[in-house]
Amino acid sequence: MWTVDDSTDIYGIENWGSGYFFINYQGHVAIAPHKDRKSSIDVMDLIDEVEYAKDIEFPVLVRFPQILEHRIVEINEAFLGAIQEFQYPGGYQPVFPMKVNQRKEVIEYTITYGKKYNIGLEVGTKAELLAALALGMPKEALIICNGYKDEDYLKLALSITNVNNIILVVDLFEEIFDVIRYARELGVRPKLGMRIKLFSRGSGRWVESGGESAKFGLVTSEALQILRILAEVGLIDMLKMIHFHIGSQITEVRTITTAVTEASRIYAKVVKVTKSIEYLNVGGGLAVDYNGSKTATFSSKNYSLREYANDIVYNIQKICDEEEVPYPTIVSESGRATAAYHSMLIFKIIGKKNSKEAFLKAPTEEDPVQLDDLCSAFKEMNLSNYKEHFHDALQNREDLYNAFNLGNIGLEERAKGETLFWMVCKKAAQFARQAEDESEDFTELRKIVSQKYIGNFSLFQSVPDMWGVNQIFPVMPLHRLREMPCEHGTIVDLTCDSDGEVKVYAGDSEGKEYLELHPLIKDEDYYVGIFLIGAYQDTLGDYHNLLGLANEVHVLVEGEKYKVLHKVKGDTCKVLLDFFKYDTRDYINRILRTCKEKGECIDKKELDQIEAELNKAMGGYTYFTKLNGHTKIKESDDRPCMP
Repeated sequence: MWTVDDSTDIYGIENWGSGYFFINYQGHVAIAPHKDRKSSIDVMDLIDEVEYAKDIEFPVLVRFPQILEHRIVEINEAFLGAIQEFQYPGGYQPVFPMKVNQRKEVIEYTITYGKKYNIGLEVGTKAELLAALALGMPKEALIICNGYKDEDYLKLALSITNVNNIILVVDLFEEIFDVIRYARELGVRPKLGMRIKLFSRGSGRWVESGGESAKFGLVTSEALQILRILAEVGLIDMLKMIHFHIGSQITEVRTITTAVTEASRIYAKVVKVTKSIEYLNVGGGLAVDYNGSKTATFSSKNYSLREYANDIVYNIQKICDEEEVPYPTIVSESGRATAAYHSMLIFKIIGKKNSKEAFLKAPTEEDPVQLDDLCSAFKEMNLSNYKEHFHDALQNREDLYNAFNLGNIGLEERAKGETLFWMVCKKAAQFARQAEDESEDFTELRKIVSQKYIGNFSLFQSVPDMWGVNQIFPVMPLHRLREMPCEHGTIVDLTCDSDGEVKVYAGDSEGKEYLELHPLIKDEDYYVGIFLIGAYQDTLGDYHNLLGLANEVHVLVEGEKYKVLHKVKGDTCKVLLDFFKYDTRDYINRILRTCKEKGECIDKKELDQIEAELNKAMGGYTYFTKLNGHTKIKESDDRPCMP
């Protein structure tokens, strides 16, 4: 009998969920924003409410602000705990990089929940700086200005430096001359930082972001020259921060130790030149275990949050003790680890491909012998002979295709052969699974029986890193988790692009090629979730096929109840057309005029019908909505799984 524990194991939710996600006794995914299962939400209750309200359609992006709050607390308490454990004399200052998620609501939640820690923001452009300045941050909170800077960016930051805790980080050597010139023009003394290019590099997918070939940062000779320049112009006392960054999603803890040791040594040497340094900014890189394997692979990490904080605090303190220099306030920019867990995408499966059972017709006396053999294999197959029958079926399929190519059989016989072969393979796959057969012989079998479940979403819009860098994000059904998932399949999206497919799934260190899914049932919706998408995915989303932003629901959990804070409407077709400069003013009239020009005998009734459909489509959601039952499975595919 299949249980919730079986589903927990097969989808690995306890490993990648980090306590925020679990399967409840009803067989539904549940969310516990504070890792307390007594205060959690059954995701199917939320889905039922959305369906009942009928004001928004799926796909829906669900945000849990309380998870943001909990992540902020966990990260800060990890550093404060390390500071207490090692009796580190300095402090800790958290900063959230806006590039990780620039959505206004997300930044507002972050500032609100991080206020007790004086959480700051890191910005990389003048637009991000403008956004940060309007959010009412406490004066003590840091605003760190990174990135390459033009005149407008520099003057904006310098003009408000006296009323905000702004640190201008020099990422490019030539910037120092512009900073000095504009500071004199405006009559201000800015707080400055230097981003140092370390020899040490990170680990994982973004390893090239650090090291000697990194895009940003000053080499040692440039840093020394800047120190001399600042001394000459009387601004050496305004150098407040040493900063480094060795890459995002650092998978291996020893690379962190190496980098922090090198950066701490640089800090110690610089602070002997100028006593004004207050901060050592260790950048981002704190990884998220997307696949739950706790390994140093691209989508995981081999260390805990507390180990990360301990390594940083301990090594900074060690170097400062050796060099006999003051202890800096440690700054970290852990954006991915803060934001990733707080949002998930919920979408419906609207159909599947590669399913052939419905076309079966029984073999006749005139049919080729291979069809009889396939039919017998299906009837006679059992746990002891499934391998033999599968191998015979492969040969029978090849013989049938050869006969077809030679013109000896027709389409009818070919169709029967394909369907019978499919049925044999599905039955063999079930026996192989029962026997826990992982032999190479059945790699081909898994490919043959896998089905493509069509999801009502855009991978390019909602999870672009799946396509762009083959990032693994956890994907799983949200309900029916007390049932055995009999199918092996992949999830494909709505786009007309072969890359619009989830090709790797969480479950082990390298990821799985297939996802365990349930048979689709007539007149029942099947809901699937993609998790841990709160970092970068909102920012990087692409409008492939003009599929836009998904509808959003922001949820607050209170004990065993929850409330929807607010809903955010996704993009309509009109919004997307305007975004791409199609200028929808008078758009419908222009189309109608074109219809009149092309249709010589078109009457007013037909024009009115065209106009009504145009208005409906223009104001409609870019994703599938209710289409006369299209989102329901027309024929039952609910076949019992083998025990």
